[in-house]
Amino acid sequence: MDLGWVGIWLLIAGGAAIVVEGALAAWWSVRITRRAQALNERLRGEQAHLQTDVERLRVSVAESAVLWQPYRRWLRWLRHPLAIAVLQSYARRRLTR
Repeated sequence: MDLGWVGIWLLIAGGAAIVVEGALAAWWSVRITRRAQALNERLRGEQAHLQTDVERLRVSVAESAVLWQPYRRWLRWLRHPLAIAVLQSYARRRLTR
């Protein structure tokens, strides 16, 4: 065998390897694309479910705000730092007994 043919056979083997790797990469790309599309559909469904839950939570918070309206003044007083300090003081006294 002549040494010139070795180069040609290496060129053919390299070309074949490139074609095989290209086909394998294309096959993997198709699989990844299909999985990504399935995941995207699943995420859309979950996002719609999440939006529904968030809307229900907003309605619930709005209802709570309406229900707590008569007690706003008391809540404002109870959230005052001095009121909190007095309540903590009473709690400490109870623990020492």
